[in-house]
Parts: sequence; C-alpha cells; structure tokens
Amino acid sequence: QPQSALYQSDTFARVWIPDADEVWKSAELTKNYKHGDSTLHLTLEDGMDIEHKLDDKTKNLPHLRNPDILVGENDLTALSYLHEPAVLHNLKVRFTDSKLIYTYCGIVLVAINPYENLPIYGSDIINAYSGQNMGDMDPHIFAVAEEAYKQMARDERNQSIIVSGESGAGKTVSAKYAMRYFATVSGAATEANVEEKVLASNPIMEAIGNAKTTRNDNSSRFGKYIEIGFDKRYRIIGANMRTYLLEKSRVVFQADEERNYHIFYQLCASSHLPEFKNLKLGSADVFHCTNQGRNPVIDGVDDAKEMCTTQHAFSLLGINELNQKGLFQVLAAILHLGNVEIKDRDSDSSIIPPNNRHLTVFCELMGVTYQDMSHWLCHKKLKTAQETYIKPIPRLQASNARDALAKHIYAKVFNWIVDHVNKSLRATVKQHSFIGVLDIYGFETFEINSFEQFCINYANEKLQQQFNMHVFKLEQEEYLKEQIPWTLIDFYDNQPCINLIEAKMGVLDLLDEECKMPKGSDDSWAQKLYNTHLKTCSLFEKPRMSNKAFIIQHFADKVQYQCDGFLEKNKDTVNEEQINVLKASKLDLLVELFQDEEKVTSPTGTAPGGRTRLSVKPKEVRSGASSKEHKKTVGCQFRNSLAMLMETLNATTPHYVRCIKPNDLKFPFTFDPKRAVQQLRACGVLETIRISAAGFPSRWTYQEFFSRYRVLMKQKDVLSDRRLTCRNVLEKLVQDQDKYQFGKTKIFFRAGQVAYLEKLRADKLRKACVRIQKTIRCWLVRKKYLRKKHAAITIQRYTRGHQARCLVKYMRQTLAAITIQKFQRMCVQRKVYLQKQAAALVMQTILRAYMARQKYQGLLRNHKAVFIQKHVRGWLARQRYKRSLRAIVYLQCCIRRMKAKKELKKLKIEARSVEHFKKLNVGMENKIMQLQRKLDEQAKDNRVTSERLNCLETSHAVESEKLKVEVSKLKGIEEEAKNNANRVTSLLEQLERLRKELTTTQKEKKTIEDWATKYRDEMEKMVAELKQQNGLLKTEKDDLNRMIKEQSQQMTEKMTRALAEETQQLESDLNEERSRYQNLLTEHLRLEERYDDLKEEITLSVSVPKPGHRRTDSTHSSNGSECTYNSEFAESEESSRHGEDVTRGMDTSLTLKLQKRVTELEQEKSSLRNELENKEDQFQRARVRDDEEHKKSRGAELEYESLKRQELDSENKKLKHDLTAMRQSLLGNAGAGAGAPGSPPYKVLMDQLNSSCEELEVRKEEVLILRSQLVSQKEAMQHKETMTEPVHYAEDVHKMKDSGAITQAYLGLKETNRSPRFLRKPLENDSNLLSPSPPLRLLEGQMQQQRRSYDNEVEVLRGELQSVKEENNRQQQLLAQNLQLPPEARIEASLQHEITRLTNENLMLRTEDPTAYRSAKVNILRRMVDLMEQLEKQDKTIRKLKKQLKVFSKKIGEMGGKEGDTISPGQMVEETVRPVNIPRREKDFQGMLEYKKEDELKLVKNLILELKPRGVAVNLIPGLPAYILFMCLRHADYVNDDQKVRTLLTSTINSIKKILKLLLYLCSNTKRGDDFETVSFWLSNTCRFLHCLKQYSGDESFMKHNTPKQNDHCLSNFDLAEYRQVLSDLAIQIYQQLIKCMENILQPMIVSGMLEHETIQGVSGVKPTGLRKRTSSIADEGTYTLESILRQLSAFHSTMCQHGTDPELIKQVVKQQFYIIGAVTLNNLLLRKDMCSWSKGMQIRYNVSQLEEWLRDKSLMLCGAKETLEPLIQAAQLLQVKKKTDEDAEAICSMCNSLSTSQVSNHSSLFCSCTKPIRALSTTHTRLRDRCETPQLLMDTKIIYPVTFPFNPSSLALETIQIPGSLNLAFLTRV
Repeated sequence: QPQSALYQSDTFARVWIPDADEVWKSAELTKNYKHGDSTLHLTLEDGMDIEHKLDDKTKNLPHLRNPDILVGENDLTALSYLHEPAVLHNLKVRFTDSKLIYTYCGIVLVAINPYENLPIYGSDIINAYSGQNMGDMDPHIFAVAEEAYKQMARDERNQSIIVSGESGAGKTVSAKYAMRYFATVSGAATEANVEEKVLASNPIMEAIGNAKTTRNDNSSRFGKYIEIGFDKRYRIIGANMRTYLLEKSRVVFQADEERNYHIFYQLCASSHLPEFKNLKLGSADVFHCTNQGRNPVIDGVDDAKEMCTTQHAFSLLGINELNQKGLFQVLAAILHLGNVEIKDRDSDSSIIPPNNRHLTVFCELMGVTYQDMSHWLCHKKLKTAQETYIKPIPRLQASNARDALAKHIYAKVFNWIVDHVNKSLRATVKQHSFIGVLDIYGFETFEINSFEQFCINYANEKLQQQFNMHVFKLEQEEYLKEQIPWTLIDFYDNQPCINLIEAKMGVLDLLDEECKMPKGSDDSWAQKLYNTHLKTCSLFEKPRMSNKAFIIQHFADKVQYQCDGFLEKNKDTVNEEQINVLKASKLDLLVELFQDEEKVTSPTGTAPGGRTRLSVKPKEVRSGASSKEHKKTVGCQFRNSLAMLMETLNATTPHYVRCIKPNDLKFPFTFDPKRAVQQLRACGVLETIRISAAGFPSRWTYQEFFSRYRVLMKQKDVLSDRRLTCRNVLEKLVQDQDKYQFGKTKIFFRAGQVAYLEKLRADKLRKACVRIQKTIRCWLVRKKYLRKKHAAITIQRYTRGHQARCLVKYMRQTLAAITIQKFQRMCVQRKVYLQKQAAALVMQTILRAYMARQKYQGLLRNHKAVFIQKHVRGWLARQRYKRSLRAIVYLQCCIRRMKAKKELKKLKIEARSVEHFKKLNVGMENKIMQLQRKLDEQAKDNRVTSERLNCLETSHAVESEKLKVEVSKLKGIEEEAKNNANRVTSLLEQLERLRKELTTTQKEKKTIEDWATKYRDEMEKMVAELKQQNGLLKTEKDDLNRMIKEQSQQMTEKMTRALAEETQQLESDLNEERSRYQNLLTEHLRLEERYDDLKEEITLSVSVPKPGHRRTDSTHSSNGSECTYNSEFAESEESSRHGEDVTRGMDTSLTLKLQKRVTELEQEKSSLRNELENKEDQFQRARVRDDEEHKKSRGAELEYESLKRQELDSENKKLKHDLTAMRQSLLGNAGAGAGAPGSPPYKVLMDQLNSSCEELEVRKEEVLILRSQLVSQKEAMQHKETMTEPVHYAEDVHKMKDSGAITQAYLGLKETNRSPRFLRKPLENDSNLLSPSPPLRLLEGQMQQQRRSYDNEVEVLRGELQSVKEENNRQQQLLAQNLQLPPEARIEASLQHEITRLTNENLMLRTEDPTAYRSAKVNILRRMVDLMEQLEKQDKTIRKLKKQLKVFSKKIGEMGGKEGDTISPGQMVEETVRPVNIPRREKDFQGMLEYKKEDELKLVKNLILELKPRGVAVNLIPGLPAYILFMCLRHADYVNDDQKVRTLLTSTINSIKKILKLLLYLCSNTKRGDDFETVSFWLSNTCRFLHCLKQYSGDESFMKHNTPKQNDHCLSNFDLAEYRQVLSDLAIQIYQQLIKCMENILQPMIVSGMLEHETIQGVSGVKPTGLRKRTSSIADEGTYTLESILRQLSAFHSTMCQHGTDPELIKQVVKQQFYIIGAVTLNNLLLRKDMCSWSKGMQIRYNVSQLEEWLRDKSLMLCGAKETLEPLIQAAQLLQVKKKTDEDAEAICSMCNSLSTSQVSNHSSLFCSCTKPIRALSTTHTRLRDRCETPQLLMDTKIIYPVTFPFNPSSLALETIQIPGSLNLAFLTRV
C-alpha cells in the first residue's frame, strides 16, 4: 500500500516528532498528507496545533505510533513499528504506569532500576517461574535464569548470562538474583551447602569490591565472571570466580560524595568491639583514605551490621578466624598507612617525623620494623650495571610511593580473598556443565575520562561485537528454519574500533611501547597517537583545544580521553624495597600475600584484572621467563583476560540482561527519557531493534493470524486449511508480496504491516459498531414511541372508565329506590297473609290431634297382646330342648369314657416299645403341620367371628335406637293429646285474660327497655375501660415476654457462638499441630534417607565389593528409636559397621550434626505426638463420658439376658460333652457283644439319645418362651431408652423447638445438674444475685416442673419394671410346669400357651386402643415368623439325630453279626479299627495364614517388592496384600511369637519404604509421571493394614462395627499400638509422595488448560508474540486443554477407587488437587499482564464451573475442594467487576475476602495497565491497607494439607479370603 495511505487524518494517524526535553513527542494528524507536501499539520497531546516541516533533502516522514493494542507489550519485537520512539514509549508505559521493570527485547531482557524494594523476588516467585517457558510468564530475571538452566539440561551446552549497564543501573543485584535462582531451583549435590556458599560470596565481594559513587550507593568497582558448576543431575557442585580491572585508585582517592570500599567503613564502625581493639581504629572521619568524599554514611545502611554479615560469610566459606584476623590487620594497616604524614627535608628529599603514631601502628599490625619502613618510604634504590645507589626522593614522589604501596597491598588482599573463595567453592566431583554470570561495567563517559574508562569501553566494544554477531546469527537461523528466502542484513560492525585499540600499533600497543621507554611520558605517547592514527583512522580524532587528549568514536558515542596518568596506571609500579620489607614480616598472612606469583595464581588460570606482577627476587637472579612475565603491563593483562573471557562466552550460549538507570536522582519509578535513550543506544538494545526491523520483525502463527483477523475474511474465504486461508486473505489485503513471507509455521511481516492490518481491522470493526449503534438507536426510539403510545391509551382508558362508573352509580341508585318500594309493599301484604295462615293452622292442629290419638290407642292394644303370646311360646320350647340335651350329653359321656379307657391301655402298651417312639417321631411333622394349620384356621375363624360380632352389634344398636326413638315419639304424642284436650276449654278463657295482661306487659316492657338502655350504656363504658386495662396488661406482658425471649435468645446465641468458636479454635489448633507434625516427619524421613545415602557412599568408597556380596540398607524403624536387622542382612551389617568407622574418621562432625538433628527431630516429634493425642483426647472426652453413662444404664437391664445366655451356653457344652462321651464309649468298647441289646454301650446310647431328645424339646420350648420374653423386654427397653437415653449437650440445644426462655431454662437446668459449682461460685462473689430476678424465678419454676416430670417417668418405669418381673416369674412358672410334662406334650402345651396369650392380648388391645391393636397384630405376625424359624431349625436337628440314630443302629447291627468270631483282644487292638462314618461339618477357618520363618523374605518379595499393582487392582479384591499380611500377623500373634511379629512388621514397613524410595529415585532421574498408580496402591494397602490393626486390636472403640466372628479374630497376645503409629507415619509419607507425583503430572497441564486454551472459542483476541516464545522447553509437546485436566482428574479418581482407597482419603486428595490447580492458575494470572482482561475472567469462571461439575458428578462437592478455588474465582470476578466509583471499590473489598491486599492491588494494577487508569483503585488500595495479613503476593503451591486417616472398618470376613495362585504364595497355609 502507498506510504501516504498511513498518514491520513480520517484514520486518526499518530506520529512521533523530535523534542528537546522529552526526546520524542506524540502528535496526531489533522490534515491528510499528500505526496510532495513539505509540512504536516499536527495536534499535540496537550491540544496545541503545530506544523512539522519535513527535511528538504530526505523528505523522511516522522515515525508512526503503534496501535493501542500493542502499547505496553512485554516484548519490544512484537511492536509493529520498530524504532527508537516506540521502544522508549513502551518502556516508559510499562515502568511508570504498570510498575513493571522488566521487558523483553528479542533475546535481551531490559531491566530498569526501580530504586525501590519490590516483592517480586521471593521463594514463591522462584517456584512460579521454575519449569515455565520464557514466553509463558511476564519478563523477569528469573525467566532468563530458568531459560539458561533448561537449555543447559536440554542441549547439553554451557550457558552464560551477561549482565551489563552503567553504574547504578542494578547489574550486581540482577546477577545476585540470578545466582539465587540457580541455588534455589537446582539445590546442592552434597550436604556441603554449596549453594549457600555461592550466595555467601556476594557479601564478601561487595564488601571488598563495591563502593559508593555519585550514581550508585553500592557500585561494583570491578568486573567478575562467576561459573556455577553442575553435575549430571544438574545440581550445584561448585563455583569459580574471575575478576577484572579492580579500581585500585579508589583506595587512596575518592571524589566528592563518594566512599572508599565498604570493608574500611565496616571496620571503623566495629572498632568498639573487643576483637577489633588491637587494630586501633576509630571513626571513618579520622582516616585520610575514608574521609575524602566528606560523606562516609549511606542512608539506610548499618556498617556494623554489615560487618557481622561479612564475618559470617567468611566463616561459611572456610576462612578461619586466624586468617580473618590477619585480613583485618592488613586492611586496618592500609588505613593507618594513608595517614602517615611525609614532610619536605629539602627540595629533593623528604622525611617522616620520628615516632609517627600511624606508621608505628602500621608496623605493629604488619609485623615489620619501623626504621626500615620509614627509610624506604622516603628513599629508592637505583641499579646500574656495576653498582646500586640509594637516593632520597622528594615529598610528592614519596607520597605517590606510599599510595602505590597501599594500592598494591589492597590488590594482593583482594586477590587472596578471591583465591580462597574459589578454593571453598571448588567442586569435589567432576563438573558436567556450568552457567556463567558476567557482571561487568557498562559503557562509561564522564567529563574527565582516564585509563579506567578506556579499558571499560574497550571491554564493552568486544562484548557489543559478540552481541551483534549472536543476534544476527539467531535472526538468520529463524529464517532458515522457516525456509524463508533472505538476504544478508547490514548491521554495524565495530571491528575497526577494536582494531584501533588492540591491533598492532594500536592504542594499547603504543602505550606499552611508551611504558618501556626510560623517559616515556603521557605527552610523548599522545604525539605518537596523533602521528599514527589521526590521518589513517576515521574513528580517531584530536580535540581542538588540547594536545593531551584524544577522541575515539565508539559504537555508542564519542568519548574524549585525557592522557594524564595513562602511563603510570598502565605500569602500576611499586618500590621493590618496600615489598622486601613486607616479605620479612612476622605476620604469616602478609608473607603468604607476597609469595611468588606462580604459587598464588587463581585456580582458573587467569590473573584478575589490575594485578601487579613485580620481581622481588634477589639481585643475582637474572631475567628469564618469569621476569618477562612480571613485565606485563596492566593493559596487556586486561587484554589477555578479556580474550579468554570472549573465548569462554563464544563457547557458551549467551543470555543478555541490559540494566537501565531511569534517572540520576535515584527517585523511585521516575523515568528520564534523555538518560534512558542514552543508555539504550549504548547497551545495544536499539541495535537489536534495528537488526530485527531490517528483516521481518513481526511473526504470527497461522492460527494466531486467523483468530486475530477473522473479521477481515468473508465466509467463503474460510477453508479447512488455515495456511491456505491466510495466504488467500493476505494476497487480497496486501498487494505488495515483499511485505510478508510464508514460513512453515509462521507468517513473517515487515515493519508496519501489522499496523496496517490493525488499521483495516479497526475500520471493519468501526463500521460494525456504527451499524450496531444505528440498530440500537432505532430500537431505543421505537421503544420510546411505544411507551408514549401506551401512556396515551392508558389515560383514555381511565377517563372512559370514570365516566362509565358515574353512569352505573346513577342506575344503581334508581334501582335501589324501586327495590325499597317493592319490599315495603311486600312486607305489608305478608303480615296480613301470616295472620290468616296462623288461624287456619290452629284449627287444623286440633282436628288432626284428635284423630291421631284414636289411632294410637288401637295400635297399642294390638302390640301388647302379641308380646304376651311370644314370650309364653318361647319358654315352653326351651324347657323341652333342655331336657333332651341333658339326656344326649350323658349318653355320650358314658360311651367316650369307655372308649378312652380302652385307648389308654393300648397307648401304654405301645409306649413301651421302640416302634411307638419311631411312629411318634414320624408323626411329629404331621402334628406340627396340623398345629400350624389349626393355628391358621383358628386365626381365620377368630377374624371372621370378630367381624360378624361387630356387624351384629352394629345392627342391634341401630335397631335399638330406632325403637327407642319411636317409643319416645309415641309417648310424647300421647301426653300432648291429653294436655291439649284439657287445655282446649281453658285456652279461650286465657285468651281474654292475656289480652288484658298484654296491655299491662307493654307498659312494663317500655319501662324495662329504658332501664336496659341505661344499663347497656353503663356496661359498655365499663367494658371499654376493662378492655383498655386489659390491653395495657397485654402490652406489658408482651414486653416482658419479649425481653425474656430476647435475653434467652442472646444467651443461647452467645453460648452457641462461644461453643462454635471454641470448637473451631480446637480444630484449627489440631490441624496446625498435625501439619507441623507431618512436616517434621517429612524432615525426619529426609534426614534418615540422607543418612542412609551417606553411609552407602562411604561404604562403597572404602570397602571393595566381593563377588556375590550384596548390600542392603539398614532397617530403621520409622520412629527412629530402634534398628532391627534381618538375618539376610548380616553381611550388610559388617560393611555398615566398617563404613561407620570410616565415617568417624572422615567426617565425624557431619555425622554428629546429623545425629543431633535426628535426635532433636525425634524429641520434637514425640512432643508433638503427645500434644496431638492430648488435643484429640480433649476433643473426644465429652462423647466418651456420655458413652460410659449409657453403658452403665444399659448394663443392669441386660444382666438377665446375659445370665440366660450363659445358662444356655453351659447346657450346650454339657450336651456336647455327653455326645463326646457316647462316641468314646462306642469306639473304646467295640467288642464282640458291644452292639447287643442290653449291653452297656447300647444302654448308654439309648439313655443319652432319650435325654438328648428330652433336652432338645426343653430347649425348643425355652427358646420359644425366651424369644417372646426378649421381644417384649426389647420393646420395653426401646421405650425406656427413648425416655431416659442421655442426649449430647450440644444436640439438646439444637433440638429445642420451644421459645427462647424455655431453651435458656433448659440449658440452665442441664448446667446445674452437670456442674453444681457453676452457680455457687458466682453467688458467693456477687451480692446482687442474692435476690432472685425474674429469669431466676422462671428457671426455678421450670426446674421444679422438670423434676416433677422426671419423678413421674421414674414411677412409670418402676411400674413397667414390676410388670416385667411379674411376667418373668409367670413365664418361669410356666416353664417349670412344661418341664414336668412328657416330651410329646411340651411343644403342644407351649404352642397352646402362646396362642392363648396372643388371643388375650388381641382382645385387650382391640377393646382398649385400636392403634395399639394394629401394632400388636404386626408383633404377632413377627412372633409367628420366629416360631416358624425355630420349628424349622428343630426339624433340621431332628433329621440330623435321626441320621445319627440310623448310623448307630447300623454299626450296632454290624457288631452284633460278628459276635460269633473268635478274635483275641490283643489282635483286635493291633488291627486298624475302621472309624465310624459319622457325617461331620466342614472345618471352619479362623482367618489366619501360617508361614515358616525362613519364608518371610519370600513373602515380602512376592507380596510387596515384585507385586504389579495393575493386575491386583483389576482382578482381585481391594486391599488384598494388606489382608494377607494381617492374616500372617494374626497367626504369629496366635502362636505368641514376638520375634516373628516384630520381624514381619519391620520387613513390611521397610519393603514399602524401599518401593517408595525406588519410585522417588526413578521419578527424579527419568522424569516419569506414571508412578501414581503404584503409590496410590500402597497408600490404600497401608491404610487398610492400619485399619485392620485397629479393628482387630481388641479396643472397644474400634469394635463397635464388628460382627461376633470378627470379634473372635481379635489379637490376643500383643499390643501393636506403637506399630500403628509407625504405620500412620508411613501412610503420611506415602500420601505426601502421592501428592508430589500427582503435582508433577498436573503441573504442565494447569496453565495451558486453565488460562491459555480458549474453552469458549472467539472470546479473546490474539496479540502478536514477538520473539519471547523463541524456544520450547519440551519438544513436540501437545497443547493441554481443560478436557485434559478433567480426564487426568478422572483417571486419578478411578485409580484410587479401584485400589479401594478410603472415601475420606479420596476427598482429601481431591481437595489437594484442586488447591494446586487454583494456586498455580492464580499465580500465573498474577504474573502475566496479558492474561488480565474481561474475556479471560469469563474464561476462567467457565473453567471453574466445569471443575465444579466434575465434583458434582463424583459426589465430592462437600469435600472442601470447591473452597480452595475461591481465590481464583474472586480473581476472575475482579477482572469483570466495575471499577469506576467508590461503591465499586466497596464491592471489591467485600468480594475479595479470600485474596490478600497485595494480590488485589497487583491484579488491579495489571488490569488497569491493560485498559485505562481507574479512579476507584486508589479507594480500593486505601481500604485494603487496614487488613492484617501477610504481604505475600503468590500462593504457596508447595503447601500440603495435613492428612488424617479416619477409622474405616472392613465388613469382609477374614476366613472367606482366598489367595490366588498368581501371587506365588503357595507356602502359606490357611488356619
């Protein structure tokens, strides 16, 4: 598109124009630009209109501004227009508006010094950036460090982080944070705390190498390159430091407002301490070396405290106290040396006054003689070929020599410290890779630039060249990767400037040559420079007004250097005789400092910058290789060290951090555009922009381009192939195909093309908005019109309605008048009619009464005659029937008596034979069935009879009522007839009399009416007064009731609230203690594992393994108090003992520290365990007390049942004993005549068989009777329990439904009953309570009422108890009577008794209470069912006895057939006797597994170590290994083998630990994520094993849910409570490992699925990404979605369910999962500005709703997982809520109660920086300041909630468990 198309006023084009103050200003076009125009019409942001003239030669238009969507981008390369004003504006917006100090510029991280401490460097931020891609989070120094760490691990290539910038820009702090990140993320490979030592080197190097300057309070005055070494597992193993160009001149000279090195001020501030008294120091103002800047104090810095930090760092790095003391002596001596005063003796010589105090102290501290030092400070030795001269020197040269000596000593101290720091940080194992951190000075230019600035700028030229080459290389690699045709990009090459400095005959070469000249000077060197380079090099210039300076054109700017001091600083000479004096010192450290240079060379082989090599050998040693080495100048050394540095950097992958100083006044978040743009030009950021802009700076993936510019496409343009769609659309939108290129995965745009596309998109959206506005405005106007129309129609309707109502009112009044007339006339006529009707009725009544009386007399006579006849005939018939009946009954009795006698004789004969007994037994079933049928028939007849009886009674009652009514009517009619007959005559007389009385009565009536009216008025007045008084009383009563109710309600609420708060506090304390205990347990396990690893390493390093030798870990118990060893580990014991001896010799201190730490952890663990148990005991004490009271109340009532049960058990044992004796007698006496009838065995058999039958029948009857008694007693007990069962105190309060006063009275009554002292103590202490108040009276009354009701209940219960006792006595009498009956009649008698009793109860209940009758019928049916069951059981017993009888009879017959054989008793004994074939029940298993002791290792191996969880979980029952282990443990307990129990438990625990340790090792080395199934499997089995130990421990609290059979399986010999605690600790360890494994699987999914993936398509747009996603941490990784997270959660849940994990434990795991999801999502949301938008808030809320739906599907809504997402939900709501007014601020404060103040502030700031500043935010921040909370910004994703294992008993019977053959456990035997 033509360029002028972008400069149009109708498109609101904005440009940048130069400005003297702000560098660049923004303006908007007011007139369209046409090609050829020389001016642009612009409007500034302040509203001023200007005309901007274009350059006449170039006609270059001003730079265009980027669209608003790109303002504030975190990557400068994402900007559409890449130029200087765009970069400067973007940095300013992010720094000042968003308070963001980091910004990407391609591969460079730009860091702006905020001059304020920011909370963005904590451990939580480190954890948030760990493992993240560089482009996934907002720019940060941690992101660069993470990228370097990942590339080192992924590419197997060393890395470098180059931190540069001018003084005060924050280089040292950035490098420090990078090293802190590596130390935190990687950890150390050994326990030597290498990462702490690496960090500890920072305070030391800052103390000896940093100083205050005018630009920075902590400026590094040297360069350093730190190599952090890593092993193959990428853990820190060591470090190495190289230093460059120490500023030694600062030791003796400081400018105004500057300081010397920090260590001198720290020593002066600590001079009052005892250990520094001998240094004879004082205030820093006393010494010349520290007071030249006239400002020795830094605001906010305590030098004495910093000295303590420095000493601690020295100790941590292994520098002992003796060396520290020597260092401090040398440093103090330098201060005293600076105060030595030298005076002129004459013009050519100088002298030090005798007994100079400072020189004396210097000599004492340095251990040298005063005379030698004072002499050589004022003299020098001149050497010639023949002889040596000693020449005095003038004062100025002596002072320079003194300062040179001080600088040289300090340089030696600096190098010595660096060497020892490197020795301390040196790796003990082989280094696999390293990451280098280069903290070096940036480009410097001052008013006076000397040798130091020249070297600094030379180093920056080299670094800039390396930076340009790397950026160019990356740019070209990107094009090659995407297969885009490209041409060479022209970029600035500063090689000519480097050649000017370091090439042959360059500046450094000429400087070294001049230093070798005897009379060389700075002036002569300057002339050589002019002659050599002035005409040949364009980069070299000569100042116009100076002959002692030169100018070099560097890549950043022109710099003028003053030649004064170049030669002296390059030579860095010092008097050799002074060095000899120091070498003769008595101070060992000083002698070590001045040893031969070959012995003190740095371990890296590189001499630190600024190091001076001098020859201190005797005169006879001639120049050789070493002497040549000493002649190297400072420039030569620096050039060599810089060359080595560049070689190192080129061999690594560099990462760049450019630090920018925003202003010179150190104001926080203040941006000075001039200073910033100067540094941007100097640090290479703009060069990166220029290289990017020369190619294709804007890059979009096809999907991102399609999502962003979908609005520019038509429906027909959208194809299934996104690449083809984008190609077609771009060809239509952009005609010039050179403006873009299509790569394999991205589209590349030239500069400005994205802005053009954004313009087209904005135009399209603007048109759409106009259309939407048009439609909405039409809708609004139409809505307004319809509203007016509706209002007009409404007014008309109401007007017409009013008129119609008036008409209707007139018509209604007319109709009412007519109606009144009609009814008045009707009333007159009706009165006349009624008078006539009354007279006619009187006459008819008299006539009809007379006729009725006549008819009644006749009917009465007829009825009496018939009644007499009926009774006479009936009496005669009954007399005849009675005579006949008596005769027939007598005849029947005689005949039946005769037949009965005959039958009795026959039965007696049959009763004596066995055949009769058999027949009796054969007929028993028929009799029982007949009895059952008879019962059914009787019940049926009873029911039919009762129904008939009811019908007859009803019909009889109805007929009787009818007859009574008729008789009463007839009698009334008769009486009335008689009266009327007598009154007929008198009525006429009375009529006249009544007429007379009527007149009299009317008069009296009038008088009474008057009196009544008067009385009524008086009564109404009285009633009104009474009502008024009653109302007042009611009001007073209501007020009192309300007050009482309110008081009681307040007291109830107060007590409830206090109880709830106390409970909540106890629960929180319990959770805190549990969490602390579990954390200590984790630490203890870590130390224990570390101890084992150390012992293994020491053993392996010392002992030589023999063939066949196998080493295993020592078996430690989990509580650390015991150590047990298996027999297989004997060899390991010997090796471990040997290893321990070696350990004592090698690292005794480390072992002692570990043992001490383990002991402390054990003690703390035991104390915490005791506290935890105490808390749990307090929490459960009330419930246990109530349970004990309940048991005591139940014990007395169940005593009778237990006694009867014991009697039945004893009788059962007796029967078994008799049966055993019978069998023994049969087997023991099996002889020739043993089976003959009449023999002793036969008699025993028959006697016991008869007694068994009799006992069987007796027990059958007792069971029936006891069953009925138990049912009745159970009902009584249930009734009693409902009346007397104690209810928990808190439950009573909640169950009360009465008014508040009753509730309060009830609470007071219970408190009084529970604690009598509760009310007594306040009464003694408060005299105001002596007089009972109304609430107390109410309490007393209600307490008495409760006592009366209680007494009534006791009386009722006593009556019920007495009735139960009587019923019991009656049942016992009945039982005694039944026992006296013959066996065949007992069952019939008991059944008859039951039938009679049930019938009586039926009739009683039916007459008394129909409801109770129905319930009694239900109980009768239940009892009948019980009777049927008992009969069936007895039938089975009878059939078994019959079978045994047949077997015994057959055996007796066989014995009887052999009695003729002659066999001797001896032969019969010797011969094998065939056992009796008696069918016996199959053997019952006791749920135990027996194994041999030598099979224990095989058991552990097959069941634990080699078990595959997948097959067990799918094919077998859950928890099978735990059941098998417990069954083996039960057998060991059964045989009382304590050694077997101990070894089995120890082997089990250690084997599980071994599996977990192996899984942890594999997970950390192979990064596997599939160990969740194994860990979940063993967590489930460990918990099941723990539950089994509790369930079968014999403790009553764990046996409540057991079956009787399970109670029989309880452990009997050993108490394994301690091992239960050990297993609980093991389960906690497994749970924590499960959470970590789960977190490793979920961590990569969360950010992508919850934040980045668009679950709702099209909600949020896509913004250009620039180069920030230039690398991928995981190759070919698929994109995770919310569905991926839900599938993974479902997989976790299904796996745990398959393994049989406890439901409560699953809930805790799910809660932890959701906490991790919420915390990681929220942390990323807080750290990513691009995610803070309204659409992203809606996306997050939708994702959270999907997670809640998953919880709902799994029935886990009440597990607390939803509450863990509350911070995330509130953060999403914060993105969508209004933020305009103060009301919105109040709503935000009330809504975000789960977010901290810093989180709300940071989140709001990020959101506002994405949109516009919002006024309500200041109000929100002000109100949030009042919150008392931690200032932590991010949530801690490492938190693991304390886990609990609620007891979950198993209903599975142990004896039913079958062991599958796939487990290879054939050596186990079921018992």
